[in-house]
Amino acid sequence: MLDLSLASFGSMPETVATPGYDRQSLSAGILHIGVGNFHRAHMAHYLDRLFSKGLGHDWAIVGAGLKSGDARIRDKLQAQDWLTTVVDLDAGSANARITSAMIDYVDIAPSAILARLCDPAIRIVSLTVTEGGYFLDSAGDVIVDHPKLQADARNREVPRTAFGLMIAALRRRREAGIAPFTVLSCDNLPANGKVVSRVVTTLARMQDPAVADWIAAEVAFPNCMVDCITPKTGKKELALVRDHFGIDDAAPVICEPFRQWVIEDHFAAGRPPLEEVGVEFVADVTTHEMMKLRLLNASHASLCYAAALMGHEYVDAALADETLSRWLTELAHRETIPCLAPLEGVDYASYLDQCIERFRNPAIADTIARLAEDGSNRQPQSILPTVREALARNLPLEGLGLEIGLWAHFCSEKPIPLEDPLADTLTEAARNGAAAFVGIESVFGDLAGNVRLVEAVEAALANIAQKGVRDAIEAYLDRL
Repeated sequence: MLDLSLASFGSMPETVATPGYDRQSLSAGILHIGVGNFHRAHMAHYLDRLFSKGLGHDWAIVGAGLKSGDARIRDKLQAQDWLTTVVDLDAGSANARITSAMIDYVDIAPSAILARLCDPAIRIVSLTVTEGGYFLDSAGDVIVDHPKLQADARNREVPRTAFGLMIAALRRRREAGIAPFTVLSCDNLPANGKVVSRVVTTLARMQDPAVADWIAAEVAFPNCMVDCITPKTGKKELALVRDHFGIDDAAPVICEPFRQWVIEDHFAAGRPPLEEVGVEFVADVTTHEMMKLRLLNASHASLCYAAALMGHEYVDAALADETLSRWLTELAHRETIPCLAPLEGVDYASYLDQCIERFRNPAIADTIARLAEDGSNRQPQSILPTVREALARNLPLEGLGLEIGLWAHFCSEKPIPLEDPLADTLTEAARNGAAAFVGIESVFGDLAGNVRLVEAVEAALANIAQKGVRDAIEAYLDRL
């Protein structure tokens, strides 16, 4: 058994790919906030491949984080020289790669992060802080009275949030004549660049309007679309890396082989040539992200609550259930795709088929529980935009109402633990019926209390109560 470290590279089995470059040749160019599994399967993986081509060696990653969980992952990665084993799993194949794109991880302390953000070498600040980490309400507006933002507004020299730290660093760089960095959100949010720009400039304006104006004029916030199914790491994943590849990695990442990254080519201080490893740079990422959110992410949302209520634990097993497989396909074809504007060169039906085929990958063992987390942040991004469009155009809403009804029934029954920042609110509202559930303004925003939507969810809940989950879905499928 090999302990993962730089010293063990020469002893790695031939089945494990190792970096094709000397780590000593790398220098920092990116500070990434939120070094979770997805970041290491996606952005860090792309950069590792780029470095192996002998390109972009001044764009290595420095990790950062502010939560207790970040401290735990930092300790694990530090013990193995910041290395990660990334295993791409597909039916019948497992390919491991040791990635070395991250060369440091600053202490879990705001002062340490701020100091590194002021380093002129850092030209991109990227982040994966999840959909719920941006202090937004259901309408997408910044919650300016949030205690953490208010604290940063009062204490701009000692901020505690990632956004406050970025503002403090940008202000100090401006005063020192150092060019601003680009801020690159890699979270699953529509217009994620605009979102992070709105949060940063709003908080900056609470501190100093002149700095806010300068940030709005000088700092780049490109939108991007990211995609790679990456489950959590548990005992099974640790054992796979240990037993199959003979590597003792305390924090490996298991993911699917598919990766996609589309970025708007708008950077304030240069960027790595990631197009050399398959990243697509475009002028406007809107149509790409809309397709992913409303088909791939929405399909995950449509699947997870029904599957949990029907007793499924894993995504691939749920899709082996013909009722659930047909449910995903029919809902998208009947109600989602008709709400999407045509995209030149893209066949939405083919894209949907590709998504569902990826979900069927048995090697990933992605869990229904992971998909069901944080619905109060995910549903407004993936499901409610289609609901809003369907209402505006008077298009069918029965299936979308059933999807929300299944979510409400899940929140009420809790077949698995309800992991959501609004868990108590969701549970109480779900147990009080459709009007109460759809009336949650912090989730449904301008759709809260919409009569047609309430009626659709009410009908769905009545069908679920009368027929059960499976038969309620079957009844929808049987209506042509």
